[in-house]
Amino acid sequence: MDDVTRRTLLHGAGASLAAAGFIQEAMARVAAFGPDDPYDLVVRGGEVIDPSQNLRGRRDIGIRNAMIAAVEREIAPQRGTQTLDAAGQLVLPGLIDFHAHVLHGGGIGLSGDELVPYTGTTTYVSAGDAGVGSFSAFKRAVIAQSRTRILAFLHISSIGLSGFPVGEMLNIDHARVDAAAKMLAENPDVLLGMKVRETLDVVGQNGLEPLKRAIAATERSGVEGARVMCHIGNAPGDLSALLDLLRPGDVLTHAYSGAGNNTVVNGRVLDAALAAKRRGVLIDVGHGGGSFDYTVCEAALQQGFTPDIISSDVHAVSVNTPGKPFLPWVMSKFLNLGVPLEHVVAMATINPATAIGRVPRLGTLQVGAPADLSIVALVEGPVDFVDTRQNQRKGERHIKPVQTVKAGRPFGRPYPQPFAWP
Repeated sequence: MDDVTRRTLLHGAGASLAAAGFIQEAMARVAAFGPDDPYDLVVRGGEVIDPSQNLRGRRDIGIRNAMIAAVEREIAPQRGTQTLDAAGQLVLPGLIDFHAHVLHGGGIGLSGDELVPYTGTTTYVSAGDAGVGSFSAFKRAVIAQSRTRILAFLHISSIGLSGFPVGEMLNIDHARVDAAAKMLAENPDVLLGMKVRETLDVVGQNGLEPLKRAIAATERSGVEGARVMCHIGNAPGDLSALLDLLRPGDVLTHAYSGAGNNTVVNGRVLDAALAAKRRGVLIDVGHGGGSFDYTVCEAALQQGFTPDIISSDVHAVSVNTPGKPFLPWVMSKFLNLGVPLEHVVAMATINPATAIGRVPRLGTLQVGAPADLSIVALVEGPVDFVDTRQNQRKGERHIKPVQTVKAGRPFGRPYPQPFAWP
């Protein structure tokens, strides 16, 4: 048995054991209590939307020991040590932003915790903020101290995005396959795979070589399920050749950017883009400050090139653009494009949770799941939207964050006792 096969088997066995242990722990947290024992927190009166269970309806949610302990039509208010009134609001599984930049303190990253009032997000995926030269510092200085959950794609460039706006792949020597594979293998709890930006001003004359090296790094790591997130803007060369390289489970982000060489040409979705979706490549929005064009997206939706994941690409530059790429606002754009609310919620909860595949029952409100909730208001009334090409659209409603609960603790004051951090 070679080393890669052995490592893959051991990782798979370890993941299975971890999942079994999690389920046993969740059952213990519920079973140890009687039917009248109090909950740490009860969220009352909201309309629960949980696509993972095909659930939509008024429910109360009881939380105990950082997990969902009950989802019932009514829980007596006195059973909650703390209560949140969600009447008239939507209660969702904690929102997951699958493409964000949260390596704060330098570069373009922002603090995930400080973003919560604007995003209602409980889990962020860092989209290549760090490479092998900076990931260890990111893990210790940011991820370990964040109250919001942070997972990450490792950048194939060893310098990550630290040189922004200078292209990090203009020098192909930064794409160190063996070093990246080793970092993935050593951090499977946090790292989901590799990130690469395939845009002309980022890769220069290196074409598709950065993508090929990113794929090679995931394969050499031996980490089961490691995937590549590939950014496209004005992609180099034949975009169909790039799309053909992507494997089932890999992620195409900025799929509707319209920034030059992109998935829709003269109003028609590339055959290679449709083929990629059919074989299981995940289609991610990644709105950002320059990566969402209504004319591209509308044509794509009509032709079946629909997103699997709605994400924001939130960072210090993009949040100051007219498109306002906070996750609930991006979700609102798709809601007003005619995507049903339940589907919009799924694209920001269970779909990215499934792609993450590291946290059992993430993205759901099932009993025994992590007690992560996003309470939002569906605000009815005229609203104006703009994309990153200054195309404007009118809408009739939008999603507004109201309150966020992470691991059973609401963000904001008063602080609970005992106080848990992170």
